[in-house]
Amino acid sequence: MSNREKELQLRARVRQGGLGDRSKAGGRRSTTSGGQQVIKYFTTFTNTIADVLASRGWREVEERDDWDFVWADREWVYAAFDKLHLEHWQRLNHYRNGRELCRKDLMAKNMKRRRRALEKEGRLEEAQSYDFIPTSFVIPREYSMFVEEFKKQGGIWIMKPIGGAQGRGIFLFTRLSEISDWKTAYQALNKPQTTEKKKDDDKDIEAYVVQRYIQYPLLIGGKKFDMRLYSLVTSFSPLKVFQYRRGFARFTTTRYSSDPQSIYDGFSHLTNVAIQKTAENYDERTGGKMELQALKLYLMSIYGVERVDELFWEVQMIMLRSLLAVQSIMISDKHCFELYGYDIMIDADLKPWLLEVNASPSLTANTRDDYLMKTEMLHGMLDIVDMEGLLSGNEEHVSGWDLVYDNGYIEIDPERCGYSTFLGAAVPTPVDLANDSEEHN
Repeated sequence: MSNREKELQLRARVRQGGLGDRSKAGGRRSTTSGGQQVIKYFTTFTNTIADVLASRGWREVEERDDWDFVWADREWVYAAFDKLHLEHWQRLNHYRNGRELCRKDLMAKNMKRRRRALEKEGRLEEAQSYDFIPTSFVIPREYSMFVEEFKKQGGIWIMKPIGGAQGRGIFLFTRLSEISDWKTAYQALNKPQTTEKKKDDDKDIEAYVVQRYIQYPLLIGGKKFDMRLYSLVTSFSPLKVFQYRRGFARFTTTRYSSDPQSIYDGFSHLTNVAIQKTAENYDERTGGKMELQALKLYLMSIYGVERVDELFWEVQMIMLRSLLAVQSIMISDKHCFELYGYDIMIDADLKPWLLEVNASPSLTANTRDDYLMKTEMLHGMLDIVDMEGLLSGNEEHVSGWDLVYDNGYIEIDPERCGYSTFLGAAVPTPVDLANDSEEHN
């Protein structure tokens, strides 16, 4: 058994050592014959989250049973809001209108709206910081605006279905003739017709986001990569955000080429694991992934500590600014929390770009290390949600998660970290936490 596995077992034993003050946990719990309180949960998933929930000593129940905690797909949770009366102790893993950040067209719209609002308020420097999304249009609705921009700039563009995942439906193009279907759809949308006929046509039109392609990404070993990072929002009003220290980079299996003639090779252009794992040279041992801390250390060895520290701080600010952009329109609910999976790419000039935000980030593990990282991340997330009532609510560092925004930016204690952000730092072990506690007592 590895040291990491021993560490996780130790943490599990600590968590199962008993519930804290019931008043902190905030509500009713089922009770076993031995008098011990047990949290009842329901989930629609069978991957790492199911393993983590079971390992905490909680009891799984059916959908029709009484439950304290739910981890389900978005459709189930959205439907639950319409038919259930939630008790104050119950928790669900999605907010009611989470699509505002996670659907590609709505994310682009909300980032643009936030930038315009800041400009109107005269906060020009902050408005300029919202330059982390490639030039984007939603088609067919904005087809004419896109064509105008395309004729000015040309180059490579990427098409993404607004609700797609795992790389499905994504393709690159360099000629307008390759997206003629959306031109026809745009013309149909703007053709005078009856209201009923227009509604019928709208149903047949699949909306896509078209974006300027990042043609010159940062490469490692000649291969393209992006980063998967995690944020946890426990409240939107006021906004409270935790960020996980760990994550990973996802690599292509084929060396990258910026030549427009290569754009049809998904194995060199699209980093999605669902695509890469079908390649003949897919590495099942690593899963095509590099741990975030290893990536950060490698980049520091090439570009220097100061420049990479600045880069990771910029990445953290992208995550926070995206949440600030939707804060005012999100329906905050004390029953809800949200785990977001951020996909961020770094270009050859070390500028980070936000590709998309996932409200249902994949929790399926494709390697042993991936499984350990995700289960540890999920345990820490559940520690923060705190169904057991073990926390005071004022913690800034919990099981590898760091509070980065609590109705305002959280300043880093220089005694705890010599960098601008904990992103990419090591997750403290139980021994580290014990020693740290002794030092502060």
